Amino acid sequence: MATVNEGNEQQQQEEQTVNPSNRSPYHVKFNDNNQNFSEQQNSTNQDDLSSTSRHGSVSSTEKSGRFVIIKSSEVTDTNENEAIHNINSTTENEKLPLQTPQCSIKLNESIYEERDHRPRTVLDQLYNYRGGIVPNAAEAEKPTGTQQKSANLGTIFGVYLPCVQNIFGVIVFIRLFWLIGIAGALQTLLIVVICSSCTLLTAISMAAIATNGIVPAGGAYFMISRSLGPEFGGAVGILFYLGNTFAASMYIVGAVEIVVKYMCPEKCRLFGDDVEKPIVAFNHYRIYGTILLLIIGTCVLIGIRFVTRIAPLSLFAVVISILSIYAGVIKSSFSPPDLLICLVGSNPSHLIKSNVLNNDVGRYCIEDKWCTEGNETVLCPLYASICNKSTNTLCSPNDRINDVRVAQGVPGLKQWQLSENLFSHYRAEGEIERDIKGDPTFEVVAQELTTFLILVGIYFPSVTGIMAGSNRSGDLRDPSRSIPRGTIAAILTTSFVYLSNVIFLAACTHSSLLRDKFGDSINKQLVVSVLAWPNKWVITIGAFCSTVGAGLQTLTGAPRLLQAVAKDDLIPILRPFAKSWRGEPVPALFLTLTICECGILIADVDKLTALLSMFFLLCYGFVNLACALQTILGAPSWRPRFRFYHWILSSIGVFLCVSIMFIASWYFALIAMLIAIIIYKFIEYKGAEKEWGDGIRGLSMSAARYALYRVDEAPPHTKNWRPQLLAFISVDRNDENETYILRHSKIFNFLYQLKAGRGFVVAASVLEGDYIDRCQHIAPIRALLKSGLTQAKVQGFAEVLAAKDAEDGISALIQTEGLGGLRPNTVILCWPTQWKKDFNGFSAEAFIRTIVIAEARQCTVIVPRNIDNFPDNKEIQDGTIDIWWIIHDGGLLFLIAFLLKRHKVWSRCRLRLFTVTQKEDNSVAMKRDLEQYMYQLRIVAEVDVVEMEDQEISAYAYEKSLKLAERIKLLKDLKLADKDLQLQAMGFERRTSKSQIPMEAIINNQQQRKSSFDETNDQYHYTFTPSQLESLKKNVTDSSMRKMHSAVRLNEKIKERSRDAKLVLINLPSPPTKQSSLAAYSYIEYVDALTEGLDRLLLMRGSGREVITIFS
Repeated sequence: MATVNEGNEQQQQEEQTVNPSNRSPYHVKFNDNNQNFSEQQNSTNQDDLSSTSRHGSVSSTEKSGRFVIIKSSEVTDTNENEAIHNINSTTENEKLPLQTPQCSIKLNESIYEERDHRPRTVLDQLYNYRGGIVPNAAEAEKPTGTQQKSANLGTIFGVYLPCVQNIFGVIVFIRLFWLIGIAGALQTLLIVVICSSCTLLTAISMAAIATNGIVPAGGAYFMISRSLGPEFGGAVGILFYLGNTFAASMYIVGAVEIVVKYMCPEKCRLFGDDVEKPIVAFNHYRIYGTILLLIIGTCVLIGIRFVTRIAPLSLFAVVISILSIYAGVIKSSFSPPDLLICLVGSNPSHLIKSNVLNNDVGRYCIEDKWCTEGNETVLCPLYASICNKSTNTLCSPNDRINDVRVAQGVPGLKQWQLSENLFSHYRAEGEIERDIKGDPTFEVVAQELTTFLILVGIYFPSVTGIMAGSNRSGDLRDPSRSIPRGTIAAILTTSFVYLSNVIFLAACTHSSLLRDKFGDSINKQLVVSVLAWPNKWVITIGAFCSTVGAGLQTLTGAPRLLQAVAKDDLIPILRPFAKSWRGEPVPALFLTLTICECGILIADVDKLTALLSMFFLLCYGFVNLACALQTILGAPSWRPRFRFYHWILSSIGVFLCVSIMFIASWYFALIAMLIAIIIYKFIEYKGAEKEWGDGIRGLSMSAARYALYRVDEAPPHTKNWRPQLLAFISVDRNDENETYILRHSKIFNFLYQLKAGRGFVVAASVLEGDYIDRCQHIAPIRALLKSGLTQAKVQGFAEVLAAKDAEDGISALIQTEGLGGLRPNTVILCWPTQWKKDFNGFSAEAFIRTIVIAEARQCTVIVPRNIDNFPDNKEIQDGTIDIWWIIHDGGLLFLIAFLLKRHKVWSRCRLRLFTVTQKEDNSVAMKRDLEQYMYQLRIVAEVDVVEMEDQEISAYAYEKSLKLAERIKLLKDLKLADKDLQLQAMGFERRTSKSQIPMEAIINNQQQRKSSFDETNDQYHYTFTPSQLESLKKNVTDSSMRKMHSAVRLNEKIKERSRDAKLVLINLPSPPTKQSSLAAYSYIEYVDALTEGLDRLLLMRGSGREVITIFS
């Protein structure tokens, strides 16, 4: 039978009409209810959803829940008693159990829907699945607001073309030939392979991550943050955003430089005569760069669809430029371009600047001293530049220049030059060849030091831009499909172009001209533009379009990256940039344009290129690290559709990224890492409360599992013993506002001082009652305990156990808390402050039982007395910590005192050790031995031996014993000695009263009964008649009297010596072997007599094994 009830929560669902002619008689519908089973028997369903599918499929707006059949009205109801009528009068459908003539399927999930944690939520997520990664339930329930419309881009226009356009920069036009001339063709090919391999391996890792689920907006940031956690993701995301933004500044300044220096060097000048001067050039860059930024920003503001339409225009110009290079190479095989260069000398050859020859190489590159200009004979410019210097070695005594020749700068494939350009020509600044200085006044010399590693750093920016497609993942039709295919295809395409250009340029160009970085020997022309066919303007326009297109793509992706970071709310200051307008991240775009303008105003952004490359490399490295980490950990959720990946490839990618970072610039690499660490720690400090199932958490789990396997179950060696704390905390409930309050909050400060913020700490509490009834109270109590740990800066865990009996709960925690070898070995519980008001003795007996259980578990017991008087973490103590060593406990007192003294609160205190001897003992020898022992323990402490003389039993001890006897007699008269009766009575009272929070039944008895005699909080006053006194004397044994006497005498000695001590540590006497209320009360009475009058006290009982050693 399937019955459906009306829920209290309003169901907001869309009504959809159904075509009766196309609908089958029975339709399956999901129904959602939140009421308990008892209310569902007679309630009616108010849902009014109809299926829109011709075959009975479910509408996407419905929530999953219970199967219910919608039967058309013309079919009679087979079960009228349980029929559920739809309130929609227009359709008049009836909901029936799913059944057939052969069988009947009765499904009722109401029993699973009584509480918040029910299978319905799983069905909801399955049925309403929209893809992507849902971090947790809290974030899944966040209002998403107005959903942005996706641009619905495919692989070609969404990923491939943007990546190609972003990768192709000005390097291929203005720097690649120079790299070949310096490094040689072989090493240049190696540089291209290394840098392209780095990006290709990164693309493979990115493909694996992108195909492991849906990738929404954010691209690389989303992949890193969901794989490595919010701290890593936020740090790398911000750096990657800054890298993209300042890269846009570089692209724009580069485009302006091409215009000012190569396209219109005369007409575009606004001020100044020589645009080659840096100051004049920078002013031009600032003005024209701002104008170009406004134009590009307007295009981006219009929308990504507009950018997608105009971006291919610039890409088309770039492609035409590259094709013109190949066309020029082919043409050079039969008709090389006429480009003359002037060379002087041999081995090495001196490449003469064209301005020295009045930009007429064919006329003035001669060996003669005199030249004819019209009817006049003048000094040849080449001779005047070289031979008029006293240090020249190129001129002969007969007024001629040795070995002057004119050569073709681009001989072409017709004169194969590859063999001349195979090997490297690394030089220092001012040299023409290695260790050969040149004269920069007339010849081309090296502008800076060049090595293989430096050239790798210079070339690497030409392969960046592989994230251009992933940055716009929110605008892709299918990111998981488009990002891998488009990015890898773009890398392979651009790598082929770079490799082929290296070979063709090396085969077509003269080796000396390849080393002319700025074209000084060919009148400031670009070598590539001279080689290109049909005209050099194709290359110039292509270089301009390349930089503008790269800037356009960068300014399109950077705001979306910032918006993705802002939406995750990792950095509070970025929240305003999470907003959108018409699907465009307008606030993020304006911030990006502002930062980009700052980069343009700097103008000389070449100084920042190395730092920007570090940002890109950090991002690439973390993408590889994320893939490697996920693959090695083998998380069940790691199921990429892209199969051509391996953790070794990703690890090589990480190694290459880090290597190139330090190869390019080690100090910029350190700066980038430092910035990333600062952002990481800031996000960690602000508390990134995100749970994305990241790999770092998985790595922590794997490391923890490995460490637990390594930690043996056997007790650790004495040298490795340290207190692993299980502290029982009392919590009170305020019934008025239903909140919880810590009873002794200063115990957290004590835990912090004892562990110095480190070590294994569990703050535990036992909630009396049935778990099913009390489970809703567990979360707030655990949160309260966790808050106490956090405020005291204790790195620990909070544990709350619901048990029908508090004693059983504490016993269960002591026995089972921890995992493997990482289990608490020290139990901390506060002294029962109101034990004298406990007439049934239950709290005393439970306190003793806890100690006995801890001993059986071989745990150390620490009992702070007057815990509320202990100092907090800011109250520095200056005085003494007194250790009263009564019995040998394995050195526990020494170790605890030493650990406390390591904390700043107790660091100024001196340790004093007191031990008690009888008068007949050799006190001098004992003191000497103890001093030697403390020296071997490496603990500085003053040693004092206290002698206890045999005295007659004092009147005070006698009175205390009589009081104890009277107390026991009263307990017997009340018939409360039997524990079973006590437990039955308390169990009944617990069942009929409100729940109390842990340790109330143990440390502070909840049931305070009226006394049959007057008492104050701390003292009892008795009036004994002679007959009563004689009766009590008979009940007090000599052993009990002497035990009380010893406790009183020792207490007097402690108060005499340690009255001004900031803390007193003393052994906790052995608990009674007989488990009864009377024995427990007697024990508490003795311990109270022993410690009476002491302000701050730690009672400790060891586990019977050594915890400190004299050996290293």
